[in-house]
Amino acid sequence: MAKEYSRTQRIAEQMQRDLAQLIQREIKDPRIGMVTISFVKVARDLGYAEVYYTVMPYGEVSEDDAVKAAGDVLKEAAGFLRTELAQNMQLRTVPKLRFHFDATIDRGRRLHSLIEKTVRESKAKEQLDQNDDENGQ
Repeated sequence: MAKEYSRTQRIAEQMQRDLAQLIQREIKDPRIGMVTISFVKVARDLGYAEVYYTVMPYGEVSEDDAVKAAGDVLKEAAGFLRTELAQNMQLRTVPKLRFHFDATIDRGRRLHSLIEKTVRESKAKEQLDQNDDENGQ
């Protein structure tokens, strides 16, 4: 059975694709760095769209500075991006864009490193216990 998508989901997916291209091609601000649009959620009444993005820091820039700079640039460019979306999409009204940093990838990275650390420590403890058993017998 085919999966059914609501109109807002289809609009959100199209907006995600179009925004990714627009940001890459049209925004020339050097502060933006490498931005990826990870998710778009459109309100049922098409009044606004929550746009979640991730940033890959470049050069000597810290991750926090890159996130803040990209957020500032995206918020400044929201009107321009909305206008460009209106020209590309066949909608009567284009939702207002609200940009949010998507911290889920960063959280996942931190959790993964914690799990890796715990596994390494567990293996090291196991190795020590095994060596103690061999030396004690």
